Amino acid sequence: MLNRLKAILTDFIQQADLVLLALCCTATVYGVALVFSATRYMDPATGLRRMTIQTVALGMGVCVYIFFSMLDLESITRKWKWILAFNVGFILLLRTPFGVAGNTGNRAWLKFPLIPFQIGPAEVVKITFVLLLAKQIEWLWEEKQDLKSFPSALSVAAHTLGMCGLYFLVSHDMGNALVFLFIFLCMAYVAGFALRWFVLLFAGTGGVIAAVLLLDLVPKNMEYMLKRFIVLFDHSFEPLDTGWQQTRSLLAIGSGGLGGQGYLSGRLTQSGSTSLPAKQTDLIFAVAGEELGLFGCIAIMVLLAAIILRILLVARKARTPFYRYVCVGMASILIFQTVINIGMCLFVMPTIGITLPFFSYGGSSIVTLYMAMGVVSGIKKRSPEMRRTARSPLR
Repeated sequence: MLNRLKAILTDFIQQADLVLLALCCTATVYGVALVFSATRYMDPATGLRRMTIQTVALGMGVCVYIFFSMLDLESITRKWKWILAFNVGFILLLRTPFGVAGNTGNRAWLKFPLIPFQIGPAEVVKITFVLLLAKQIEWLWEEKQDLKSFPSALSVAAHTLGMCGLYFLVSHDMGNALVFLFIFLCMAYVAGFALRWFVLLFAGTGGVIAAVLLLDLVPKNMEYMLKRFIVLFDHSFEPLDTGWQQTRSLLAIGSGGLGGQGYLSGRLTQSGSTSLPAKQTDLIFAVAGEELGLFGCIAIMVLLAAIILRILLVARKARTPFYRYVCVGMASILIFQTVINIGMCLFVMPTIGITLPFFSYGGSSIVTLYMAMGVVSGIKKRSPEMRRTARSPLR
């Protein structure tokens, strides 16, 4: 047993993507420091507890990274029916007694007995969705040799819209529902789907939105979503309600200047929860802006950009199109969440509950991110141009 474990770790060190792991760990440690600062205003014990949870999640994440680096994705995705059933079933669990509603009313979390943290099904399903979509695109190419036809585009779009629609109807979580759509757009573009289908998709979506607005068909329980878009174009719209989070975020970032007010010394960060709402989750970027200034914000963006570029480098040198699509899907998750979250903090994107990867508080989010990065590391191992000569003990 010990010899096998030693062989696995040796193989991991020799062939896994240690550069990607180092970048992820650096970003997470930076995030742990920000989470501690964002939560210690309650009391030092709370800050230490949140920091401990993030640190434990980091340790679990590294273990998950190692495990998923060893997996053979092509063998796993042959069981695509089971993966699809898992995706649907895991989302439907939100409508059972295990489902938990957040502050906004979105039923996007699961709380199981004896487990000390909540689990967001979307965090896990995004990864398995990427695997399924990559497998579907590969199959379409192998069977039909044509990704530009309408039937090919329709089948992939139907899979995406089905998963996106199911998740939204069950959870009412618009943010993560849009992640599925963005994953599809990136993977379909890289795969070579005809541009006319993208134009048709955007035109159709725009037409539906316009019709809903003109005919006043927005459901009463979803008017808050419309307001979140209105406030982007009119910052004076409901500044004490809909625009409160982003107004405070912009104030915090602006007050930080170049060097910030000092770590653990941000005026809004160290005040009550209403001074800077959701500071440890959605607005963690604003905490960095206030306490560490422009330089702290640039460090976050550089780290996330480096992680994304590393994934795209693995995609570029991937052994098969399937592996390439998977890497692009994983990168698209980070791109969407990064752009939306930072844009939200800068008041140029709507508040849709998207956290900043590796930085925002959330143990299950950290672990699933390392799961996704472990998948990318495993692809790097199996890429002739990037791997070393040793063979995996699990192949």
